[in-house]
Amino acid sequence: MNLAAAAEAPYKDPSIPIETRVSDLLSRMTIQEKIGQMAQIDRTVASQEVIRDFGIGSVLNGGESAPAPGATPAMWADMIDGYQKAAMSTRLGIPVVYGTDAIHGHNCIVGSTIFPHNIGLGAARDEDLMVRIGRATALEVLATGVPYPFAPCIAVCRDPRWGRCYESYSEDTGIVRSMSKIILGLQGFPPTNHTSGYPFVAQGGGYVMGCAKHFAGDGGTEEGIDEHNTVSTYEDLSRIHLLPYIDAMAMGVSSVMVSFSSWNDVKMHAHRFLITQILKQEMSFQGLVISDWEGVDRITSPPGLNYTNSLEAAVNAGIDMIMVPLDYEKFCKSMNYLVSSGQIPISRIDDAVTRILRVKFILGLFERPMADRSLFSMFGHERHKELAREAVRKSLVLLKNGKGEEKMLPLSKNAPKILVAGSHAHNIGNQCGGWTLSWQGSSGNTTKGITILEGIKKAVSKETQVVFEERPDEKFLSENNDLSYAIVVVGELPYAEFLGDSKELRLALDGEEMIKTVCSSKVKCLVIIVSGRPVVIEPYVDMMEALVAAWLPGSEAGHGIADVIFGDFDFHGKLPRTWFRRVDQLPMNYGDPHYDPLYPLGFGLQMNNSSLSDGNVSSSSSSSV
Repeated sequence: MNLAAAAEAPYKDPSIPIETRVSDLLSRMTIQEKIGQMAQIDRTVASQEVIRDFGIGSVLNGGESAPAPGATPAMWADMIDGYQKAAMSTRLGIPVVYGTDAIHGHNCIVGSTIFPHNIGLGAARDEDLMVRIGRATALEVLATGVPYPFAPCIAVCRDPRWGRCYESYSEDTGIVRSMSKIILGLQGFPPTNHTSGYPFVAQGGGYVMGCAKHFAGDGGTEEGIDEHNTVSTYEDLSRIHLLPYIDAMAMGVSSVMVSFSSWNDVKMHAHRFLITQILKQEMSFQGLVISDWEGVDRITSPPGLNYTNSLEAAVNAGIDMIMVPLDYEKFCKSMNYLVSSGQIPISRIDDAVTRILRVKFILGLFERPMADRSLFSMFGHERHKELAREAVRKSLVLLKNGKGEEKMLPLSKNAPKILVAGSHAHNIGNQCGGWTLSWQGSSGNTTKGITILEGIKKAVSKETQVVFEERPDEKFLSENNDLSYAIVVVGELPYAEFLGDSKELRLALDGEEMIKTVCSSKVKCLVIIVSGRPVVIEPYVDMMEALVAAWLPGSEAGHGIADVIFGDFDFHGKLPRTWFRRVDQLPMNYGDPHYDPLYPLGFGLQMNNSSLSDGNVSSSSSSSV
């Protein structure tokens, strides 16, 4: 069929029902074109020639393969439009869909708005805030031509030793379900007659396709080891880890990403019962199921061993789009063999491609394949930064305020002289955490934003002398014995995934020594913890007057934190997970028989000393998995 004939084909007509368009296009496709649609490849290998020759269905940038930090939104859009032009020049003109890890804002590009990581948003517990953050994120990724952010993560983290725990909103299933409303901001609100399980993206621009991840049980692995094994009954798996996906289906989430982890020793990427029988059949999910990065390769140990067998297992289990991401030739060759030999039935291929095409039609890619350059002004918009500042304010959890009846917070803006100390006080990379500009994130001046020190300096009076000393020692403190108070900002260094797994959960860069040095002096001491999870803090609590959990607050942390500690706003946040006393208590979640926390799930104070803790946790998470 030539291009002129293709232009007259029913699938090109947007007035025709989507399912009719899908069926028409599917009927015209060769097996090679169908296999190409099932491949998602990394931008580092995605030349226009490769997209044309292999009929590739999707391109992504991995955590370490995003365009250079100096790339502008226009440069991103030019790159993605180039891929799109190649795809549209093929026989059937099927557009590609470009994906990126935008998990706390468009975190792969300098100058974007970096929102608090999910654990902080779980502390805020504000559904309307989540919708607005989803909307802002959608606009910022679309401003660079990206229609497919791999978000949200709706894992229920049951052990803070897990290196992805900050990607989880809470240990409590009910809180995770509530925070999944971010999908409505990303994709728009489906109509009242929307069928649960059918993907939905609002038309008219400004919305993207969401990705609920990682299916399923990724937050329940033994000892919190990333990509490890979740051991449980199906009843517990369903009650704790599957319920958020039911909510995602109701909101019309477009895609679901499969977890690297296993359930009862069966790799999720090969788990036909959970992917096909539960997700696709019982939950009636009609969107696309996508693998994680080289997830098919990791079905075996070592990864990649007998790739063809792993690919057969994954596709027959129900995975529709394979994040290859590099060796697309091996993928296409193996798929052709598996289909021609009958090991993967053509009906399974047609189901996968139907789902991929369905989402592309719903997203509007056939009518609007190119980047919407009118949205460039939305990138890093001041309105989004104000929203991130609000999110920071609402995510802060006050754990201690004063000794006895004497309260430390709110701090005086007119104090003559104050000390700001600690490794995280003036380091935007540390306050943003992992998945910021790169997979692991990094310390230092990595992106645009306001550090905590800068926020403090802007908040206090012009007469206040703000002394910043990252690591003050006893000599420094004795020489500055006229301090009104000290603010010590310490925490974890950036990390992501398995490289963040920790059996110790300690503060980085002598953070504990910094607390002991400053807070044991005569000066009153506020400690702010910047971390992706609870850390060991009990031995030092008595030394300090006040303690605040700031989580990983993102690019607008300086303003948001200053807004609260100086009293312009009161504390709002409640612990989204249990703050343990000792790591030997872990795993320990609300409702466990051995529950003996330093601070329980839901705990939080206000500066007038009233408690925000309301015990508002769901019964669904009352046992540890």
